[in-house]
Amino acid sequence: MPDVQALVNEFLVKLKKRKVEGSQETAKLTAELLRSVISQQRVPYNNQAGALIDAIKAVGEKLIAANPVELAVGNIVRRVLHIIREEDLSLTTAAVAGLNLSTVSDDEDDGEQEDHPVLSAAAVAAAARSTLRPPSLQTLLEDMPDSAAIPQSSSSGGDSEGKSKSADKSSRTRRLKHDIIEAVNELIQDISTCHEQISEQAVEHIHQNEVILTLGRSRTVMEFLCAAKEKKRSFRVFVAEGAPRYQGHVLAKELVARGLQTTLITDSAVFAMISRVNMVIVGAHAVMANGGVIAPVGLNMVALAAQRHAVPFVVLAGAHKLCPLYPHNPEVLLNELKSPSELLDFGEFSDCMDFGSGNGSPLLHVVNPAFDYVPPKLVSLFITDTGGHNPSYMYRLIADYYSADDLVVQRRPVSGN
Repeated sequence: MPDVQALVNEFLVKLKKRKVEGSQETAKLTAELLRSVISQQRVPYNNQAGALIDAIKAVGEKLIAANPVELAVGNIVRRVLHIIREEDLSLTTAAVAGLNLSTVSDDEDDGEQEDHPVLSAAAVAAAARSTLRPPSLQTLLEDMPDSAAIPQSSSSGGDSEGKSKSADKSSRTRRLKHDIIEAVNELIQDISTCHEQISEQAVEHIHQNEVILTLGRSRTVMEFLCAAKEKKRSFRVFVAEGAPRYQGHVLAKELVARGLQTTLITDSAVFAMISRVNMVIVGAHAVMANGGVIAPVGLNMVALAAQRHAVPFVVLAGAHKLCPLYPHNPEVLLNELKSPSELLDFGEFSDCMDFGSGNGSPLLHVVNPAFDYVPPKLVSLFITDTGGHNPSYMYRLIADYYSADDLVVQRRPVSGN
């Protein structure tokens, strides 16, 4: 089995050099790496969840710092931290239920009760609060596995009692890590199948003879449109080219290859063509807690044109793109600048140098941002793995995936004596 630190360092290099492209691939690789960290992490008996949380935060800090613009990395780190807390709470609740059963039993003695794992006051309080907590949306949508009680042992001798305690400790440790890894596996599966889950809803939103506008290239959008085509819906797609990277050219060719009627337009023609459009469907780089969208550059212009002509602006986003942070949070880096060579060749740029001033400073500056921020008031509907949602509901949906304690991924300071 490869060393975890080597895997972490290798992934850090890929993030820093931008070798991993796309939020889905980045999220999947991050989840797989954190699964390896959990699998090989040795945890003490007294504070198993705390040790795993510290280990994930230590790795998560480095991953987020390697590529702050790719918010999917931080999202997955926080999702895994939330999974650890939820699985630990589930085991603690089951243990508390087992202790309650043992206290009302007349046949059990004190020696048998000592075989149960030692539960902290905080864990017991959290378990008690969980019984009063209303079920979340995620809990209602997913089938919750039955939690088995912690097995009890009845040993009479001191040696057998010690062996029982040791076995109980190792059993709970293995069970916690097993449950966490199983939950992370489900998360990886959800990331891998998010396109299919979103595209299944296409027939509910795209109708006969409609005109759809999109910008740039998004695999989620392509699968969404092709799913509607497979349901025998006849419609036309306007694709804005998405300068300066012109990813719209690639999407237009892919749609034509799948049999869709496609029209390629320039970005500057969006406002002129929007009056003929029935719906705008776009992808997203990230969805913030307030319902705002970080999207490829140019989409804010499209959203403003759609609002002006009362055209629905629909955003497709997998759950791994839902970010619990707000745009004003200092941890959020909303944008990055791409190479000026995408707009102007370096040879042409050298002709704009001011050699008369003596220092050769350029008279021309090229700014090439990668993303736009679309405020929630411009978004009509979000379509995620779990269905369609209004922007005002996104904060509640996001709250089901993350814990408030993990919004800032930072390890607890080590206090010295």
